[in-house]
Amino acid sequence: MDSMENWENQLQFIWTQLGTISHKEFLQRIEDHTALIAGSQAIADFEMACAFDSTGYEKNAEPLYRSALDQGLTGLRRRRARIQLASTLRNNGKTQESIHILREEKNNYSDELNDAVDAFLALSLYSSGAKGEALSLALKALSKHLPRYNNSLYQYAENLDSIPNEQNKS
Repeated sequence: MDSMENWENQLQFIWTQLGTISHKEFLQRIEDHTALIAGSQAIADFEMACAFDSTGYEKNAEPLYRSALDQGLTGLRRRRARIQLASTLRNNGKTQESIHILREEKNNYSDELNDAVDAFLALSLYSSGAKGEALSLALKALSKHLPRYNNSLYQYAENLDSIPNEQNKS
C-alpha cells in the first residue's frame, strides 16, 4: 500500500467518526490529517471544506472549496467540490451562483454524480422560485431509478417544464 492510499484510508476512517465525536474534535482530526498530505493543498482544502460543510459551518467551507478549485483540484473530487460549493452557496443565500455552477456541471460533465447534480440543482431552482422546473428536474432524475413507470413519470415531468412560471411559484 502506497502512502497516498494509506492517507486516503486513514481519511475515510476519520469520516466514519462524524457524528460519534464532537464537531470540534472531528474538525481537528481532519485538519491534522490534511496537514499530512504532501504536495496537494487543493485536496487538503477540499477535505477541510467538506468537514466544515458536514458540521454546519458552510461559511467556512465556501472559501476552501473555491481555493481547492482554483488550485486545480481534479477528478471526482473536483466534481464533488463543484456540487458541494453550489449547495453551500445556496445555503449561504447565493442561489443564482449555485444554479450557474450546477447548470455548467450538467451541461459539460457526466459521471456517476449526474443525479446529485440534478438533485442539488432542483433545490437551488426551488429556492429561487422556479418550483415547476425544480420538480420536473427531480422527477426526471427519479424516473431513471423506478422499477416501473419510468417513461410515464419522465413524460409527466417533461410536461411540467411547459407550465408558465407564474403557476409554478405557488
